[in-house]
Amino acid sequence: MEFDWNNPAFELGSLTQREIEESFEDPFAVRLMPDTPRFGVQARFFNLGMSAGGVGIYSVYRTNGRLVRVMLARPFEPEERFFYQRKLDQTLA
Repeated sequence: MEFDWNNPAFELGSLTQREIEESFEDPFAVRLMPDTPRFGVQARFFNLGMSAGGVGIYSVYRTNGRLVRVMLARPFEPEERFFYQRKLDQTLA
């Protein structure tokens, strides 16, 4: 997976580009398709994954199939951590 980091559309804050990329490499990452026409038209997707250092990262991104452009990335909110953990537990059960 290749990432487009030219002129990121958001401030990285406490995250690094590497941590964000690692969250996409997480074998247990949860990728969601949009459930509203607003995001469907703009072809944006959602990723909830963990970095190698254990940081939970929520990302909004778009892709053309080979290049990923991250539109927003931030650490998990408590609800997102709960959702990720629930999906992980279901997968490992």
